[in-house]
Amino acid sequence: MRGEEPAVTGIGLVTPGGIGTEATWETVCAGRPTARTDPALHGLPVNMSCRVPPLDERPGRVWRHDRATRILLLAAEEALASAGLAERDWDPARVAVVVGTAAGGIGTLETQHHKLLTAGHTTVSPMTLPAFLPNMAAGHLALALGTTGPSLQTSTACASGATALITACLLLRTGACDIAVAGGTDAMVTPLCAAAFAKIGALSRRRHEPDRASRPFDKERDGFVLGEGSALLVLERRSHAEARGVRPLALLAGHGSTSDAHHPTAPHPGGAGLRAAIAAALTDAGAGPGDVDHINAHGTSTPLNDKAEAAVVRDLFAARHPPVTSAKGALGHTMGAAGAIEAALTVLTIARGTIPPTANFESPDDTTAGIDVVTGTGRTQHPRLALSHSLGFGGHNTVLAFASA
Repeated sequence: MRGEEPAVTGIGLVTPGGIGTEATWETVCAGRPTARTDPALHGLPVNMSCRVPPLDERPGRVWRHDRATRILLLAAEEALASAGLAERDWDPARVAVVVGTAAGGIGTLETQHHKLLTAGHTTVSPMTLPAFLPNMAAGHLALALGTTGPSLQTSTACASGATALITACLLLRTGACDIAVAGGTDAMVTPLCAAAFAKIGALSRRRHEPDRASRPFDKERDGFVLGEGSALLVLERRSHAEARGVRPLALLAGHGSTSDAHHPTAPHPGGAGLRAAIAAALTDAGAGPGDVDHINAHGTSTPLNDKAEAAVVRDLFAARHPPVTSAKGALGHTMGAAGAIEAALTVLTIARGTIPPTANFESPDDTTAGIDVVTGTGRTQHPRLALSHSLGFGGHNTVLAFASA
């Protein structure tokens, strides 16, 4: 049974654009890039990143949790407050937690492995496994919230946060929960991750001007800028939100998920998997290409991804030309958090009637021409139906369809 459309009632954002939803939204709407030279990456082929601003952290969290979990817990506080659930007036058994991540506590793993090699096994922290294991972000979040419903972790590379939202949607539709706190988190700005991404040619080499390095769909694009961040959405059964007297920000009207089965890291050149995921999301939403008013693209700033994604958008939406934006020009690529961050931005676009620009987009090449990329300043528009695309290594494709409430 399909069940009712989940309502988005709260958002929490911790991104390179700022701590909190308003700071991130202002950065993205201003088209302000956050990439900077990163001292922690000194000596590597690529030494720039998009970092979350300094946190005012609770001391107990610093030694107990990986950075990815710490920013997740901060995002959760804002998400619950914005949903009117700060007092946690709920049945804890009817609340689900679903978190997506590409790398779990990778920063903890790198740090503790270095200690093992340089100072011996006695220096390894007893918190290594609870901080590093990929499932523990969801585990720590459920513990912090006191929820006893389903607690799940998803990992579909850079689509992980979007996959978490799909999973939460399914739980809500089947009646397994009334509320789901779902999204993504990653803190992969580490020497190992940066070196590995640079080795396969995924990162921009524009070291001399990092603020211009992330350029989704632009003819001068040469790779993404590694970022970190977290986003959580509070999803509820629509009837549950209405019973609380809460007006939804938007509805999660449909979703689609496919696999390319093409290559470990490269997207299908024709975007076949993305095309199928879009079709599935629209069918699930009871809509067609002509109903789409806006697309929040995956838009990584890599030559292959942007080419394939632009081709799909150009072909499927030729009759309507919905405005397209990518937040990665401003925020960089936040990996497993990206799908959730961009879903949150799509919801805000619907709720606030502004489509943010794509930072650093100046002109397309022959592979990205023909789509309406929003550039310069935000565009005033009130989308009734908007799509958020997320793709990941391994050929994962996820598409979320959000509708006005």
